[in-house]
Amino acid sequence: MEFLLGLLIISFLVHGLLFVPYINLLYRLKFQRKQQKTKDAFGLLTPIFDRFHQKKAGVPVGGGLLIIVITLIMYGLSFLLLHYIQEWFPFTSLYPSMQDEIKILLFTFTAFALIGLYDDIKKTFVLNTSEFFGLRLRHKMILELVLAMCISYWLYSLLEIRIVHVPLIGVFDIGVLYIPFAAFVILSFANAFNISDGLDGLSAGLFMIALCAFWVISAGLLDTPLAVFIGILIGALIAFLYFNVYPARIILGDVGALAFGATFAVIGLILGKAFALVLIGGLFVIEALSSLLQLLWKRFYHKKLFPVAPLHLYFQYIGWEEPKIVMRFWLAAIMFAVFGLWVSYLN
Repeated sequence: MEFLLGLLIISFLVHGLLFVPYINLLYRLKFQRKQQKTKDAFGLLTPIFDRFHQKKAGVPVGGGLLIIVITLIMYGLSFLLLHYIQEWFPFTSLYPSMQDEIKILLFTFTAFALIGLYDDIKKTFVLNTSEFFGLRLRHKMILELVLAMCISYWLYSLLEIRIVHVPLIGVFDIGVLYIPFAAFVILSFANAFNISDGLDGLSAGLFMIALCAFWVISAGLLDTPLAVFIGILIGALIAFLYFNVYPARIILGDVGALAFGATFAVIGLILGKAFALVLIGGLFVIEALSSLLQLLWKRFYHKKLFPVAPLHLYFQYIGWEEPKIVMRFWLAAIMFAVFGLWVSYLN
């Protein structure tokens, strides 16, 4: 545990030192949020969203890119360090069977980041208001689905994961059906995270809290690759939140949102905690469900189910201040994480 805590501290310090010059670089590159009339997935204008969020125009976008690059570098260097210290810290031993786990984890982290980066670049530099904001939804979903299916197949074939544990009920071997099941989970959390990334400090804070629960599980299972990765990522998120809390000096961007959401799902699947994943990431699930219900209601009934969606935007709509919403969501996320962690230990 000493090694993991040390990694978290080092990650926090490295990211904290780099964010200031990185933010200045984004300003020089004009990689900033634009002021415009946004549209939802069905091409409908979203005046309520614009009313609350146009003041964020000009804030640099792409905080997730720095986190991803530095985390990958630190992750690689950490395993070089493991070679020299494992005789003093037995926990850090790395078994050959974990190599496939590392490949799947890093592929998820980088592949979804590339989709998000393309989306961020298009929103910033290739803006076309006649199209859906950023990538067209169908193109984005197709790319994400292809990646999710590939990752799910590797989980099934390389790591031989094919069971789903439901606490207090039992373990179910679903065989090859695990592939579409895992793909659905990955796709859902990637987009749920993106939907939640609407207020300063919201999604990054929820993610950090949820990761702490999985950090405890991975350390308890002596899963070195996941424990090291999560420790580095938590340190990065703490540093990012210093600059992302209200009023934000930098925004995560789709490059971070898609990568973090998909990776969060893969971490839960690798640990065999698919059921606990839904609880630990409960706020992401609620945010996504509120948005999905709104979209489906518009599509089939041609009217809104809620005054506005997702959930965090509804609280803005009824008059809550942004920091108040974020803080209360964080508190709820802590209880979801604790509950999910408790459930994960039930037989």
